[in-house]
Amino acid sequence: MGSLTKDDREEVIQAWHMDDSDEDQRLPHHREPKEFVSLDKLAELGVLSWRLDADKYENDEELKKIRDARGYSYMDFCEVCPEKLPNYEEKIKNFFEEHLHTDEEIRYCVAGSGYFDARDRNDEWIRIWVKKGAMIVLPAGIYHRFTLDSDNYIKAMRLFVGDPVWTPFNRPHDHLPARKAYVETFGQKEGAGQAVDAAA
Repeated sequence: MGSLTKDDREEVIQAWHMDDSDEDQRLPHHREPKEFVSLDKLAELGVLSWRLDADKYENDEELKKIRDARGYSYMDFCEVCPEKLPNYEEKIKNFFEEHLHTDEEIRYCVAGSGYFDARDRNDEWIRIWVKKGAMIVLPAGIYHRFTLDSDNYIKAMRLFVGDPVWTPFNRPHDHLPARKAYVETFGQKEGAGQAVDAAA
């Protein structure tokens, strides 16, 4: 398949700044007017992305190259929908709690679609819409959350270096080494989002 241009990725990954409405979390939540965010801007926050051929994930050379290069030895699948996920409502609420992990979160959408929301440098939400063929890596220490879109279905490959650790640390966990390293590397405002910085 060779190296893909940004335009190819944008067919399966789109990102935008979210409004602050508390309507259904599965709606797009665009601002008015819409404020799209480029994949280059996501990369500046440490969010990496690829477009792969989801119909051949079982023996995809591109995927194998990424896994080898990044050391993703573990792999499983997670299907999120009312019919397949036990305690669906509770799980969806948990996924949508703002949290971080001490390792990368790697997700490859092989069917369906969903939203990963991540904080930008100003502590505002960016909504990242992933569709079939999209693979994204959220860096360790970034505050984020996940929800389905209104189609209510995603099947995602989960990748990990070594044995998987899925522990979410709900915000605030700014003292964790992974968070400190993220802030140092990607320059998010210290204490962003706290009352003292509300005017910033």
